[in-house]
Amino acid sequence: MLQDIKDLQQEAVTKLVNVLSDTPKKEVTFKAPTGSGKTYMMADFMNRILAEDQNCLFIVSTLSKSNLAEQNFDKFKDYAEKGTFPYLKPFLIKSEGSEEERLYIPTTYNVYVLPRDLYKDKSKLKKEGTFLNFLRTMRGDLFENQHSKKIYLIKDECHIATSNLDDLKEKGFFDQVINFSATPKLSRKQNPDVEITNTEAQNVKLIKKIERGNESDSLEVALKKFEEVKAAYANDLEVYPCLIIQISNKEKAEEELKKEIYPALEKHNLKWVYITGEDKTCDTNDDGLRKLPVSKWKDYMKSKTSSIAVIIFKMVIAEGWDIPRACMLYQIRDSQSKQLDEQVMGRVRRNPRLLDFETLSEEAKKLACTAWIWGIIPPEESRAKHVHLVKNVQYTIREEIRVTPTKLKDINASKSFDVDKYIENLERKERSISPPSIFEMYKNLMRQNNDIQEMCYQYADSFDKWRIFTENLSEIKVSYDAAMGNYEKNMVADPPVSFPLESYYDESEQTLTLEDWVWCRENANDFSFDSEAEKKWAELLKDIRRDSIGEITQENKSKFLWGKNYPFNSEIKYEYYSNGIHCSYPDFIMKDKSGKIHIFEVKSVNKSSTKNIDDKEYKNKIRALEKCYQASSKKTDHIFYLPILDGSKWKIHKFENGDKETIDENQFKNSLRNL
Repeated sequence: MLQDIKDLQQEAVTKLVNVLSDTPKKEVTFKAPTGSGKTYMMADFMNRILAEDQNCLFIVSTLSKSNLAEQNFDKFKDYAEKGTFPYLKPFLIKSEGSEEERLYIPTTYNVYVLPRDLYKDKSKLKKEGTFLNFLRTMRGDLFENQHSKKIYLIKDECHIATSNLDDLKEKGFFDQVINFSATPKLSRKQNPDVEITNTEAQNVKLIKKIERGNESDSLEVALKKFEEVKAAYANDLEVYPCLIIQISNKEKAEEELKKEIYPALEKHNLKWVYITGEDKTCDTNDDGLRKLPVSKWKDYMKSKTSSIAVIIFKMVIAEGWDIPRACMLYQIRDSQSKQLDEQVMGRVRRNPRLLDFETLSEEAKKLACTAWIWGIIPPEESRAKHVHLVKNVQYTIREEIRVTPTKLKDINASKSFDVDKYIENLERKERSISPPSIFEMYKNLMRQNNDIQEMCYQYADSFDKWRIFTENLSEIKVSYDAAMGNYEKNMVADPPVSFPLESYYDESEQTLTLEDWVWCRENANDFSFDSEAEKKWAELLKDIRRDSIGEITQENKSKFLWGKNYPFNSEIKYEYYSNGIHCSYPDFIMKDKSGKIHIFEVKSVNKSSTKNIDDKEYKNKIRALEKCYQASSKKTDHIFYLPILDGSKWKIHKFENGDKETIDENQFKNSLRNL
């Protein structure tokens, strides 16, 4: 899996943990697109809280339909057993048993997965008071001092109402509530405190970008496109793709199926499955699948080599139908059609080759990161703006702006750190008289980054070796960090790259009109930036462009050679080490009049720019980038800058040929004018 994905997920969880501890709010909301690893991040979040305070527990309320509760429980259990999140002790609350048996919830776990519909009016769990008594017991209300736990309620898919749990929330049974959803309800005050945007998830290849079909396109148009994509999927991705067709939820459904859908699918000789809310009305033209119970169809359809090409859903596509091979969505349009929401579109936006994405060819990567959708797109999707290099001169721009990225060698390849030799030297030292307990050593190991953990299990083929490694973990980490941070030995330059032909960005309030840089939009000249600092730096570059920035001519007009480095599709990135390998996508790239490439990563120490980010962590990141850019300036022929906005003034760290100097705005402008 791409390191960028891990960084995005881990940073989001860090923000959520910080929000939870820093805010007096009783309810916080985490928003992330469908397919972005929400369950994984939920588990990471719970594990971090439990690692610091084992006197707490989580109630995870999740949907009853589509076996989503069982799915979440199975994932939590798997994460715990594999040691990914070892503090989780999950339990699935059920209502099975005879009428005479009273339900029982054990008190020895710390993560309780509750299917939403088990706790509703007239349900056995509520009528018997089992769940309520469990909460009272764990809070210490019934048996004083026996438990007295801090109880968190996590509402998975929080856009779905949970009125009975909300009643318990109002009565103070939960210390805090954490909402998780791709589409939180603003009407219920579920305003996101932490958010992973669609564009951020697209940038790291976690979800696919959307190519929209015309509203007037018939189903036949979509099927022809599917036939084209199907061949490319099979050849380049070794995956059989899937098209989802969404039909009306009421009386027009049968008419749509008989008159439009079934004849079209028969013409293309495609195998299909029709999914409804009831097993007895589900259907398929696959004779082998018909022999299986409907409950088994889902697993079959998820397989990347499944022969089912088309899945037909009624208007609402059930949560939990996660089929990464699905890459197209067609909504039958009629008077009852509603706009597609993120939950529905998310069904076709999962990356089918996420775990081994780096091994794919460039064409295959593009294919794996594209979804085709025909339907009524919701207004929030308009936030994603498409940009492309200026037409007719886009290839000239790419020839003029050639940027050399850098990356870090794999630690085993570089031989910067030989764990066997290092531990052999450590073993000559006298062992501690009172080493920490095995539980404490395991806890410390789980706090390390994935590289350290993987190194441990590659080295430790016996318990004795594991003990040696974990007893000396702090010294190993210091030496490993020093080896990875030795950029003189560990950093290498990659072949030159340039801006991608097209990209996307999320619209924001920080906008600027730009008509003569390398990017353009259809029928618009305003561009958004991620922060006030970015916008101010873009204004500065815009002001000095005629004096300092290289240019080319298009239709007798100047186009200046500078632009935002939009992460989506970008190969302009620099790897650095900071408790794990990370990638920096610098904000702006510029070529000056003398032909020199200048690279800018804009930061700010103003409070508003670091919302939900730990101040110490943010400053550590700046220091890590300084070290990376200083080394990269020596490995490449480029000049790197870290302009930091402090109040209204710029403090600019400049790196050239491995040297560093700190300059102000006027010194920066003069250095370019004197070239």
